[in-house]
Amino acid sequence: MAEEEPRYSVPPDELARFSELGREMSTLAVLRHARIAEQMGLSATDHKALDLAARAEGSLTAGRIAQLTGLSTGAVTGVIDRLERAGFVRRVRDIEDRRKVLVEIVPVDEDKLTPLFSSAQDATEQVLRRFSPEERAAIERFQRELIDLIRADLLGENA
Repeated sequence: MAEEEPRYSVPPDELARFSELGREMSTLAVLRHARIAEQMGLSATDHKALDLAARAEGSLTAGRIAQLTGLSTGAVTGVIDRLERAGFVRRVRDIEDRRKVLVEIVPVDEDKLTPLFSSAQDATEQVLRRFSPEERAAIERFQRELIDLIRADLLGENA
């Protein structure tokens, strides 16, 4: 039987501080990615849908992209149309079931995209250098657990 992780109380003022930090980080992340998307010729939604699709295994159906993003299938059709016009994805027939249409990510020139993300990478490294490996492990665990719960909440998955 697995040992249950310890649970600690969280004072209201501490929860408020972490909530405010999360809110500010979220806002700045949205603004950063909106800027990156604009430089790629995409909307912020299209950019993040592309990111989720690119991190998924293999080709995807529009329905799977809808599941990953939490968008309606109608909205996903528009996203795929725009990504296809911009040259980031292509629609292909499933070789096992010709009735299915799959969405494949088109390989991109990483040298063009890397500079768009370099300032975020540099900032992350600069901050991580200020924390010990043990502190980094705790921060990483916090982020992973929060991501899992937020993903479950947004996409209706079990945490």
